[in-house]
Amino acid sequence: MTPMTFFPGFTLDTVDLPTGPIRLRQGGSGPPLVLLHGNPQTHAMWHAVAPALAAHFSVFCPDLRGYGGSHKPPPSDDHAPYCKREMATDVIALMDQFGHDRFTLIAHDRGARVAHRLVLDNPGRVDRLALLDIVPTLEHFERTDMAFAMAYYHWFFLAQPHPVPDAMIGNNPEGWFNAHISHGPRMQGGFHPEALSDYLNAVRDPEVIRGICEDYRAAARIDLTHDRDSRAAGQKIDCPLLLLWGEKGIIGRFYDPLALWQQYAAQPVSGGPVASGHYLAEEAPAEVLTHLRRFLAL
Repeated sequence: MTPMTFFPGFTLDTVDLPTGPIRLRQGGSGPPLVLLHGNPQTHAMWHAVAPALAAHFSVFCPDLRGYGGSHKPPPSDDHAPYCKREMATDVIALMDQFGHDRFTLIAHDRGARVAHRLVLDNPGRVDRLALLDIVPTLEHFERTDMAFAMAYYHWFFLAQPHPVPDAMIGNNPEGWFNAHISHGPRMQGGFHPEALSDYLNAVRDPEVIRGICEDYRAAARIDLTHDRDSRAAGQKIDCPLLLLWGEKGIIGRFYDPLALWQQYAAQPVSGGPVASGHYLAEEAPAEVLTHLRRFLAL
């Protein structure tokens, strides 16, 4: 394992799990805490948050399957290898390998969708859950209108059958990345150079492009089946839930996030907006940490 200055006190390694190899950045000591990233990023998005949390927790920052340096299983016609249920099995396997039956989970964007499914499928495994800048996938699709489709056009583009979006992105991955991250309010100051380098190195890989598209194909198909089954069964999030969203982004304009998520949670939901766009942990890390410290009783 190689010590890194980008995440002070953290190491970067690849961990072999029964489900496949996972690139993992790890640091700190104390109770286990998992941070899951979004699209089109890697675990590097947590660089401004993870070191502060490592003063209180053993922090695990994996790349999701299909992203970054983690495994990219062959796709199937039903997109099951990239459904959130299967992506969550990597997180459970990771915690099992390190001997943690219970852990705290903080997740952004696509990782937050994985986290939602993980908690539903594995009751009792998560002590506390924080979700950044999402509402439930099912709500997005079932409430789709013209405004949502225009704002979230990439959901429908990336979910198109292979190889159309894959090939289009592959023709100019950096151009696609820049267009994707600039949709909506642009970050002030941009991404940290080392984080940006990691993101761009990832999206230059055709297998990462395929993995990203499969993630979205699964979300528009098999994930909806799983979510509807959970709703019919009355499954709800069984742990304290914190919601944060960017006040300059889209979530708070389209939804009442606290009221909406309360329908999916068995306990009272807390949280609120952060003075940022979509990339909360990179745009406003100090404010995010203030919310997290209060939620985690630090």
